[in-house]
Amino acid sequence: MNDAMLLRPIREEERALYDKIIQHPLQSWAWGEFRKKTGVEVERVGFFDNGKLVSAIQVFFHKIPHFNATAGYFPKGPMPEEEQVSAVQQLGKRHNALFVKMEPNVAQPVNENGISGFDEVKKFLQSQGAQPGRPLFTRYTFQLDLTPSEEKLFANLASKTRYNVNVAFKKGVQIFENTSEEGVERHLEILAETTQRQGFYAHSPDYFRTMWKTLGESGMMRIFEATYQDTVLVSWIMFVCNGVLYYPYGASRNLHRDVMASNLMMWEMIKFGKANGCKMFDMWGSLGPQPDEKDPWFGFHRFKKGFGGQLVEFIGTYDLVTNPPIYPFFRIAEDLRWTFLRLKAKLKK
Repeated sequence: MNDAMLLRPIREEERALYDKIIQHPLQSWAWGEFRKKTGVEVERVGFFDNGKLVSAIQVFFHKIPHFNATAGYFPKGPMPEEEQVSAVQQLGKRHNALFVKMEPNVAQPVNENGISGFDEVKKFLQSQGAQPGRPLFTRYTFQLDLTPSEEKLFANLASKTRYNVNVAFKKGVQIFENTSEEGVERHLEILAETTQRQGFYAHSPDYFRTMWKTLGESGMMRIFEATYQDTVLVSWIMFVCNGVLYYPYGASRNLHRDVMASNLMMWEMIKFGKANGCKMFDMWGSLGPQPDEKDPWFGFHRFKKGFGGQLVEFIGTYDLVTNPPIYPFFRIAEDLRWTFLRLKAKLKK
């Protein structure tokens, strides 16, 4: 950045300009407004070059119980650089944060030899007082280039995946958009079944209802349903943001598993993204290049892999520490909490 660069808070009237330059739904203005409604403090800072907004960051601050402090979260921002990190540090100190968790939206194709192209970035972050933190986003995901023809995309599916899509089509599974309050409530109903069956934690119903009230108006949040014999088997919440389609939330019933409704849903989402001008489909998380078949998420990984996307690796998760004396105590408390939650989940099974 040059000497004419100016850093200042983004104004309400600059919302449209802001949304044009951000790279991810979690950096969008609407997502920030949604998080405000859930009790999270939100800061947006713009970087202006000769009066023109060239980049921006959105950072969230959550109160930490029993610590009289906050934890910052800067998800899916641009490539870290000095001015950006300095701005994040200043925001952290202003909000009495122990740290600000950074998970940049910067990815590269996975190198099968385990060689990372992010070594210099990691060294830079550590030189700024950051250290590896507990991830909230997975380090890997599948990204599918949507620019080839529909015929080419279908040909690039794994043979088993193509077979399953055809099975669903022949069985009469149908995909409908239901971006509405009714769609949200149905998603919550099916999600409750999914979490009970698979034993993972999900956000509360109020979280999704508030999300809908905020993001539904923006057009970023879309809801789709897969039906079979007049029964909704699958409900997915999708995000569309600046030419990229995302699959953040899925839920399915345990009925009629043999009709392969989720396979047709994913294929129809690929078609939907392409029809709506998206250049890429980010599948929002997967396991790494050598996944453990016993991992509880292996089924999701294998499912996504079948659609022909490229496995990519993100920079990872770094905590930019702004209160070095207290931060280690927080990490100990955090580790104990997660140990308790894992034990609780095992006892439920």
